[in-house]
Amino acid sequence: MSEATAYTALSSSPDNTTDTDYDILLQPKTSAHSLDILDIDSISAESLPDDEELGGALAGLPTRFQSRKLGAMSAVFLILNKMIGTGIFSTPSGVFLASGSVGISILLWILGGVLSLTGLSVFLEFGLAIPKSGGEKNYLERVYRKPKYLMTCVFLGQMILLGFSAGNSLAFGRYVLFAAGVDFPSERSSRIVAVLCITFVVLLHGLRPAMGTKLFNALGIFKVIVLVLVVVVGFVALLGWLPIEDPGNFENAFENSGFGGGTYNYATALLRIVYSYRGWENANYVLSELENPRHTLAVAAPLAIGGVMILYVLANVAYFAVIPKYEIAHSGVIVAGLFFRRVFGDSAGARMLPLFVALSNLGNVLVVAFAHARVNYEFGKEGILPFSAFFAKLNRHGAPAAGLFLHWLVTCLVLTVPPPGEAYEFIIDLNTYPSAWINALVAGGLIYLQYSKQEQWSSPFHSYLPITLAYLLSNFFLMYMPLVKIPGQEGHPGLAMAGFGMGCLFMGAVYWVVWSVVLPRLGGYKIVDEIVIDEDGNESVRYLKVEN
Repeated sequence: MSEATAYTALSSSPDNTTDTDYDILLQPKTSAHSLDILDIDSISAESLPDDEELGGALAGLPTRFQSRKLGAMSAVFLILNKMIGTGIFSTPSGVFLASGSVGISILLWILGGVLSLTGLSVFLEFGLAIPKSGGEKNYLERVYRKPKYLMTCVFLGQMILLGFSAGNSLAFGRYVLFAAGVDFPSERSSRIVAVLCITFVVLLHGLRPAMGTKLFNALGIFKVIVLVLVVVVGFVALLGWLPIEDPGNFENAFENSGFGGGTYNYATALLRIVYSYRGWENANYVLSELENPRHTLAVAAPLAIGGVMILYVLANVAYFAVIPKYEIAHSGVIVAGLFFRRVFGDSAGARMLPLFVALSNLGNVLVVAFAHARVNYEFGKEGILPFSAFFAKLNRHGAPAAGLFLHWLVTCLVLTVPPPGEAYEFIIDLNTYPSAWINALVAGGLIYLQYSKQEQWSSPFHSYLPITLAYLLSNFFLMYMPLVKIPGQEGHPGLAMAGFGMGCLFMGAVYWVVWSVVLPRLGGYKIVDEIVIDEDGNESVRYLKVEN
């Protein structure tokens, strides 16, 4: 049965058709929700004005831009740019300090990559079965259909309240100023440059979307070149071809160095590594923007994540091949700076590293803004955002300008409103905890779909149970670790981060109560969802308000 036939069948089904019947009709390319049976007369005569505006906005979407799709290589860089930020240039020091062993550090980096591949397996099965933009939103909606619309609103709370680019924008500001000769950039100056950074990115994506894509492709190539340079130089050092002293780090590589070690420290190190691998799911947010999305995702995602894993592991080998391990342990966030300084000298290392890291952060901001703006656009098309008609429009360049504006607004608020200090860094890191909950729900939901016969779930890709369970357990680990109090530390910042992060998900639930329960009762209408399939075969859902 074709999608259009399925939609026709749903529209004409008798009133006793069940939610499960709808899902069977729509498999394998299924809607986020089952379609309510509507009173056709009431829809045509009594739909509320804002729904008419939304329908007009959707009908007027410019079709001339639909051919501007991302190919496999752009999808690779979309993932790669989000994954490779500042982590690989700074995190190895903290990982080694916690593990206390060169060999165990490298094994932990391999384990972090494997855990990312388990997540990829889960997201590939979902993404190839539901090839449309939105990422986890679509997967949560497919699994958790009751209470209706709840998971949509919870995910909306996370994406709107926590989907900002403040962290990498601020890092860009700091490193740009440092590269310009400002040894100790002030917080105010860094934030001003950060606001300019996100403003430039949003304007570029909004006014010259093709150029924005080319720029993040170019920065992706640049990041790969930098990491390949680090790897090559490291292996040249291993062969003894550099005029530097051999640090001897690979002699008794698994021997403890006099610090770190133990279950808690290993868990802490792995936590940092997992955060360094974040971003592998970025292409799932924009599947509607990909050429032949099923094929492109199946090719691009494994290539990008596998490539990043290899580069991360080999870059750590390179660091240990050049820098004495005790210097690595106490280098803090400048381990890459030590690497360049030992190889190229003080002046070159000081000049090169800040520029490399700044450009790396710019690439991250570019791809996050690109992806999150399109998620905001999907929310607008569906009618779940306030002022949905505004967010459901593309501008004359084919860009989701309103979605970009919302991303810019939230990012700028986070950059300018909170006071400087630990509280500010705390806000920037808030998204990590609720993301673990969302991903655990996605993994658990996939297991349910695979083993529930009534769901009749199918996908071109199958994630095997041990792999899905590994991803589920890894997210339980990310949910648990912030709750563990660090020995000897005053206060419990991890617990506060978990509480505030979950509070954002709770705000999404509150919005669900207001949007789907309270306002409909006060306004005398009900919310229904309909499936829309455009001329290219892309499927979307619209939420309509229909008078009782």
